Amino acid sequence: MSANSDPRDASPREMRFATDCIHAGQAPDPSTGAIMTPVYMTSTYVQPSPGVFKDGYDYARSKNPTRTALESNLAALEKGAHGLVFSSGLAAMDCILHQLRAGDHAVLSDDVYGGTFRQIDKVFRHLGIETTRADMTDLEAIEAAFTPRTRLVWLETPSNPMLKVIDIRAVRGIIDRKADSTTPSQGLREPGAGPLGTPLERSILVVDNTFASPALQNPLSLGADVVMHSCTKYIGGHSDLVAGALVTRDDSLAARLRYTQNAVGAVPGAMDCFLMLRSTKTLHVRMQRHCENALEIARWLEGHPAIERVIYPGLESHPRHALAARQMRGPWGEGFGGMISCVVKGGLEPARRLLERVRLFSLAESLGGVESLIEHPAIMTHASLPPQARAALGIADGLVRLSVGIEDVRDLIEDLDAALQPA
Repeated sequence: MSANSDPRDASPREMRFATDCIHAGQAPDPSTGAIMTPVYMTSTYVQPSPGVFKDGYDYARSKNPTRTALESNLAALEKGAHGLVFSSGLAAMDCILHQLRAGDHAVLSDDVYGGTFRQIDKVFRHLGIETTRADMTDLEAIEAAFTPRTRLVWLETPSNPMLKVIDIRAVRGIIDRKADSTTPSQGLREPGAGPLGTPLERSILVVDNTFASPALQNPLSLGADVVMHSCTKYIGGHSDLVAGALVTRDDSLAARLRYTQNAVGAVPGAMDCFLMLRSTKTLHVRMQRHCENALEIARWLEGHPAIERVIYPGLESHPRHALAARQMRGPWGEGFGGMISCVVKGGLEPARRLLERVRLFSLAESLGGVESLIEHPAIMTHASLPPQARAALGIADGLVRLSVGIEDVRDLIEDLDAALQPA
């Protein structure tokens, strides 16, 4: 690229991450030169002739220019070819699960967001989708979970809330080795069924990249078929919207997903898309501060007498620290995310006291905003998991999850220190 060229004229993948955040998919508006993508608040589009659409715009559920800009931006950030956005992260997950048929099998990592488990176990299981949960830090456990009808492998890394780090390349290798033993689908293409009329003939690997964000990890480059985000979290970054996204490089899979996105209709409005575009412009600088603050707080918590255990991929005490250092990395250097889990000594009552006494850390569900949040997984985000399942995962009554924001880290540490003092 020449020194005088406009970076928006180049392929997004020729630009570095920070430049992609600000420019990818967002050329100045051609009609006015507006530097910010307009908010196209319209439900339909005028056709110059019946069935003739301008650039494919016929109805806003199918396509909206503000959404198109956002989808292009997210595809560039994840080093993908196709981006799709949804009204929530669970709507994005629903789109993936609709690619399966009754009798298909999914391998699910054992430590996932409670809403992920709820959707698979309480909704799609009743539609004939079978699931096996496995500890995906154990490659033998993943292999053992496969069946001839496995069509989906779903994982989070880092996971929620135990911050397990899963080797994406290794899981890809297992899927490829298992491909020869896959039972051919007996599904028939139905007339007019669209892309979904063709059953999945192989297992697809989907990685929920919400905790890392595209700033720290690009699963498509590590072998994933699809990367998923709850954009409510770090991509949105300001606790003011709910949205989800899928990104892929696979043209045929993208066609299936796009067909489902339009058919089901769980798409975000133009204003939410505009807010996300505003947010991705600062993703790289926000994530750097999230990571720096979280690492300092995690190290401080490790030395606190009221804390039994600290779980953070950036600590050498984390069992998968070396893998995290290879797989997660920001444009500025090492970066391990803004999420910390820790176990408060004494169980539920001391943990409850901490949650009630903090002042800067707000007691609330969700994560990834500029402000710091704190929550109790067993009572809040993971209450949908059966108690025995929580216990098996280590989600103890004393476990607390922190979403470290971008405030001054000294104030955050002082807040935690005051809240951890004896009653």
